[in-house]
Amino acid sequence: MSSVGAEGDTLLGIVAGGGRLPRIVADHAAAQGRSVRIAALSGHADPATVAGYPHLWGALGQAGTLGEWLYHQGVRDLCLIGPVRRPAWSELVPDFHTAKFLASVMPKALGDDGLLRAIKDKLESVGFRVIGAHEILSELVAPEGLLTRTEPHADHHRDIDLGIRHARAIGRLDIGQAVIVQSGLTLAVEAIEGTDAMLGRAADLRRQGPGGVLVKLCKPQQDRRLDLPTIGIDTVRLACAAGLAGIVIEAGRTLIVDRDRTLACADEAGLFIQAIAALDDQTVPP
Repeated sequence: MSSVGAEGDTLLGIVAGGGRLPRIVADHAAAQGRSVRIAALSGHADPATVAGYPHLWGALGQAGTLGEWLYHQGVRDLCLIGPVRRPAWSELVPDFHTAKFLASVMPKALGDDGLLRAIKDKLESVGFRVIGAHEILSELVAPEGLLTRTEPHADHHRDIDLGIRHARAIGRLDIGQAVIVQSGLTLAVEAIEGTDAMLGRAADLRRQGPGGVLVKLCKPQQDRRLDLPTIGIDTVRLACAAGLAGIVIEAGRTLIVDRDRTLACADEAGLFIQAIAALDDQTVPP
């Protein structure tokens, strides 16, 4: 396909799921001088996400229609951002292009990561360039080190190592990104419900002794342009409500929404947030 030139190069398309990140990406891109178009997913994106920006609403099953609209708007750079509750196949009423795509991927029984990569490949095959939210929100990417005044105690290091191993294991299986570990026991594993819901049920699972640790990592095979791990004030508040002592994330591979407020909230609660060096298979604790 031919280039759309300088005007197209300044356009950013956002496929917006839930949460605040789609709006944050839009506002940061606009501040950088880019024009923004938003394809908002009905039932997932907040109406406040699209306020003031050219946009089109559509259901998941209308992804083909949304993509055509973005392309005809001149969008070539595309960011997929915000949580989306994955429906059962039977819930979708797809348009023609989406139906063709689903027919091609359904036999593979893809998990979330596999499905996102299939979507990314399809988008790139028709002329979009998929970019990661971290490329626009570089200041929200977690740096390495202890990010709070509170430090993990000696009792927490075993839980952190165990949490890293288990988070990597479920990541390889394309199940989720996060686990909760306390006193050598894995109390909860994130699956389709997401991190917040996992934290919500973890309060009933806590044991006596030092508080547990939430470990949230990139899946080993994850394309970091898609579904980058994210934490924020809600994560901290839910972790505190669940009786946790800290949160462990990966430096360079995690977004911290409202970073200053999130870290201040953790400091006020006495919760530690530790960003470990980005992992590969050789650096996972034995």
